[in-house]
Amino acid sequence: MKFCTRCLYPENHPLGLIFDADGVCSGCRIHEEKDELDWDLRFARLRSITDAYRSRNNRQYDCIVPVSGARDSWFIVDTIRRKLKLNPLLVSYNTHYMVDRGHRNMSYLRTVFDLDCHTMILGKESLRRITEKTIDKLGSIYWHCLAGHSVFPVQMAVRHQIPLIIWGAHQGLDQVGMFSHTDEVEMTRKYRKDHDLMGVEAEDLVNEADGLPERMLAPLFYPNDHELHQVGVRGIYLGNYIRWDSKAQHEEMIQRHGFETGAQKRTFDHYNHVDCAFYSGLHDYIKLLKHGYGKVSDHASREIRLRRMTREQGISQVAKYQDIVPDDSAIFARWLGISEPSLMQELEKHRNQSLWSSSVGGAWNLHESAITASAPDNLDEQRLKTSGDDWQFPIRQSRNPDIAETEPSILQRGYVDGQKAPSWDR
Repeated sequence: MKFCTRCLYPENHPLGLIFDADGVCSGCRIHEEKDELDWDLRFARLRSITDAYRSRNNRQYDCIVPVSGARDSWFIVDTIRRKLKLNPLLVSYNTHYMVDRGHRNMSYLRTVFDLDCHTMILGKESLRRITEKTIDKLGSIYWHCLAGHSVFPVQMAVRHQIPLIIWGAHQGLDQVGMFSHTDEVEMTRKYRKDHDLMGVEAEDLVNEADGLPERMLAPLFYPNDHELHQVGVRGIYLGNYIRWDSKAQHEEMIQRHGFETGAQKRTFDHYNHVDCAFYSGLHDYIKLLKHGYGKVSDHASREIRLRRMTREQGISQVAKYQDIVPDDSAIFARWLGISEPSLMQELEKHRNQSLWSSSVGGAWNLHESAITASAPDNLDEQRLKTSGDDWQFPIRQSRNPDIAETEPSILQRGYVDGQKAPSWDR
């Protein structure tokens, strides 16, 4: 297995990597633009784009912003409201996987910015049956989350005739350098299908014989080309116009608005995906089975590129977290309605045996990883200058420390001024 001589990404990254003559991956090379571009000019370009969509009567929404109880939602909304002075409609797909911390973050987001928010909540039985199918077909417990997150904003844009959707960073650009920032790549259905949805759209899962009727999957169908053209829907990414730095942005939101963080099972990044019961546990463990590396490698590679972490520190963090067996599989199996052994047996079918081998005792061993790979001969030449002392992700005190953030729930009452809102009068 070939690894980048700068970051920790392997050549089998599912989004695709290209290595240059020095063994540096395309993601690292495009990342260099963050230190080269004039970001004031880039932001001015963003302002000129968004100004064209500004409502002239101040009564309509200027854009749509997809949000969740974690990740970059707070930073996106803060940028749009405070710097661009736009009036967005927030939209959210309810994954059924959100822990109480995620509900708190979502509630405070709506309250702090005083914005309207529409949420899609599908029935549990429908999601359970869809997830059974995607585990079998793709080895994914998270497919419906990706489908919902990426289609509901587009559906709302068509329904309410709001052409502009504003997303955060483009994963293909930020991780693997699929595009340059100056390409100003925008949202496409093709990228969504090929990469976000692993080549399978909701329409592809309709099978009456398997018990997945069209009515069950229709809420995840993408609008047709005629509908998109009528409204003129386009989705832009802030990462093309703002020097994207997830850690710095989260810390600004912690200080400015009290964004709540939380310890994650299989990575040192305690800022991203803190809303989900399974993302940094079982979901990430499945990634390890399929691709031979986990989210900790993503986070370490990002911190190396941003010159906060040395490559050796990154390898140390991978060694610390990569092999942790998640403790949330029993909770997920209960949600799915099957036994934990049955769940793990289904997931084992998707272990990539070109990356793994089993010993006589039945234990699986990863052939090669960032931990065991030999250091490249030209490592010092490709190494980025860094002090290696600014990559810590401190955990903010929970607003409700008495609650164990392990059990997911569909809905919670809102939070106002640090307290859970009272029940409505009947």
